[in-house]
Amino acid sequence: MLNRRELLAGLMAPVAKVAAFAKRVRISGVDIYPIHIPVSKDEAAAGVNNAFPVVEIQTDAGITGYSFAGPGVQDLPAVRQLLVGQNLFTVDEHLKNGLIRWGGVEHAMWDAIGKIANQPVYKLLGGGADRVKAYLTCVWPGKADQGQVSYKAQADMAVKIREAGFKGMKIRAWRPNPLDDAFACAEIRAATGADFSIMFDRTAHLPVPMSGQRIWDYETGYKVAKALEKAGALWLEEPFAREDYETPARLARETDILITGGEGYVGTDPFLECLKHRTYDVLQPEGRGSGGILTCRKVAMMADGFHVPVILHGTMALMLAGWLQATLAIGSEWQEVALITPPLLPQQQWAPGLKVLRSSEMFRIQDGYILAPEHPGIGLDVNPDALREFRQRA
Repeated sequence: MLNRRELLAGLMAPVAKVAAFAKRVRISGVDIYPIHIPVSKDEAAAGVNNAFPVVEIQTDAGITGYSFAGPGVQDLPAVRQLLVGQNLFTVDEHLKNGLIRWGGVEHAMWDAIGKIANQPVYKLLGGGADRVKAYLTCVWPGKADQGQVSYKAQADMAVKIREAGFKGMKIRAWRPNPLDDAFACAEIRAATGADFSIMFDRTAHLPVPMSGQRIWDYETGYKVAKALEKAGALWLEEPFAREDYETPARLARETDILITGGEGYVGTDPFLECLKHRTYDVLQPEGRGSGGILTCRKVAMMADGFHVPVILHGTMALMLAGWLQATLAIGSEWQEVALITPPLLPQQQWAPGLKVLRSSEMFRIQDGYILAPEHPGIGLDVNPDALREFRQRA
């Protein structure tokens, strides 16, 4: 029979093994390159995802971490200078030294760390969720303000999404007449019923020529929020400028619809300002742009002290892997899948990416929930030979 000391030694052996690795695993190389997976003309016209920036983090332990979230090749010299020869496991130190500019590189580092620990990253960061609800953000081809898309077309897509098992959809609130999107919401709600969530994204930081939208004053934002609230919308995202902490807070106080935002912030300081000002009902750090997986986890821990939920700004296809690990670590209610090009559904849009994986599925989806990946790291079983096959050379 084991005595207490022997029992504890046995229990701690796996931890000690990882800790020993953590002390000596160094980053031996970094590579960043684009891949392009051939698709048919019809698939390309439909908007499938077939081009990705790959990040490889090579280690002297013989383990390679991968990410499909960039940055571009132009950043490779600076990333190499920052990381090559450094301790793989000291992620927070690297963030402070400049890694926060390259969230996709941070994802690849976590992929290598997770493989060494033989665990998915979300478990290493304390997450216990085994699935998360997905909502789909849809952007139709054509004008950015979506003025060419009929309310019925948006409602029809919402019905298709609901029938596929998904629980919600987000669309842009960019139409030239701001109240038009409330009419769209009412038509979507009538078509889908009460148990389907409808979100709206103003993305107010975009310059007017890019989006075709006008900057809202408070009265316009209030009228739109109240109209969306009456039509049954769940939230209105970023109705005002990102550097404005007070006006969204006022709107959140004076309406019942959720006011959300945060995708444009880098690091934790802007989120702390949001929390102190009660700027948003829900914080939305960006899974790459805010600094990566660890930064999103930090934001969620900070927000928990203010009783403010965190739901990541999302992405699509192979890139989604890092975002999903952060979402599961946080235990968020939703995972955004963006950007969907109607009439495609996610599995159709990201199908080309399966050619660089050994698995038959990129992410398992069950009744509108994305199931937690079991593969260690960020959850993708990457085929290095396929990456070499589809690598684009300069």
